[in-house]
Amino acid sequence: MKKFNLIAACAAGIESVVGNELRHLGYQVQVENGRVRFQGTIEDVLKTNLWLRTADRIKIVMAEFPAKTFDQLYEETKQVAWDELLPMDAAFPVAGRSQKSQLHSVPDVQGIVKKAVVDKLAQVYHRHGHLPETGAVFPLEVAINKDQVLLTLDTTGSSLFKRGYRIEKGPAPLKENFAAALIYLAHWYPEKPFIDPVCGSGTLPIEAALIGHNIAPGFKRNFTCETWPWVAAELSQRIREEAADLADYDRKLEITGLDIDGQMITISRLNARQAGLSKEITFKQQAVKDFKTTLTEGVIVANPPYGQRLSDQREVRQLYQQMGEVFRPLTTWNKYFLTSDLLFENFYGQRANKRRKLYNGALRTDLFQYWGKKKRQPKD
Repeated sequence: MKKFNLIAACAAGIESVVGNELRHLGYQVQVENGRVRFQGTIEDVLKTNLWLRTADRIKIVMAEFPAKTFDQLYEETKQVAWDELLPMDAAFPVAGRSQKSQLHSVPDVQGIVKKAVVDKLAQVYHRHGHLPETGAVFPLEVAINKDQVLLTLDTTGSSLFKRGYRIEKGPAPLKENFAAALIYLAHWYPEKPFIDPVCGSGTLPIEAALIGHNIAPGFKRNFTCETWPWVAAELSQRIREEAADLADYDRKLEITGLDIDGQMITISRLNARQAGLSKEITFKQQAVKDFKTTLTEGVIVANPPYGQRLSDQREVRQLYQQMGEVFRPLTTWNKYFLTSDLLFENFYGQRANKRRKLYNGALRTDLFQYWGKKKRQPKD
């Protein structure tokens, strides 16, 4: 099988998490801003699309080169062996972006790349005029940064955060892959209790259950590369069957999602049922101020409202204060709160052990981390 240079694209701030996921899957990686590079065959492309919980998409690197003129861009793009992957009837839309580069007009850049690919394929396949583009879709992207061109082929299709279980969502939903990244950053292990006290549409508890049962996050969806004529359906089927065999449904999990809004609890239960996890998670309508537990050494991960509008800020900061009053006494628990309110600690009433800058979409947020103390074991 042909080996490709591959990229796992991801949100800023979680590159190291994606890198760790790939290492655990057995790959050697190179972590960069917004992406992690690795190598693999089409089998690895299918496997990483299926298993990566925190990445956005998997791309095949077609070429990298410097270009400051449209002639350079055209000639270098035309040199690429596009026919090795794109059949004659391939549909190949070209997306583009450019920053800090001489070739800054994205529509022109897209047009030049499209023309170069068309000319190369027409030359190889001995076609005159337009190519049919009636077959499978091969999404191309040209990204130029500081005059360095990166040409990639997207294997994923809809972003990997679209797991296929979210039927309904709340007002400010957390993307599934970002939720999974928060759980990894919280170092939660399936034998520990897991609680989200402001669970919204249930994304964090559902992602925790997927991790706890070792269920491949892409199991309920398809990927663009599975439609390509040179990707054998048997290969895809085998990788999916292997993933199904690795799921551990016998493991007992203690996962709870709470929310003050009963409608959100209804939505959470619907989404969990769609994910096949309705029995694994306890969802309950409850206000933060009423929270009580006798459990110890658990993990709390929460994405509370941020109070972006001034009108909401007072109410949200009151919630942070309630969180502090309720969760501070849980000294054996690890607690992780994501918010864009950088004054969170003041209202929670305690300095965090660590803060980590993350981007929830385009919004700068901090993950405030409070680490619990382990219970002393009784001496014999």
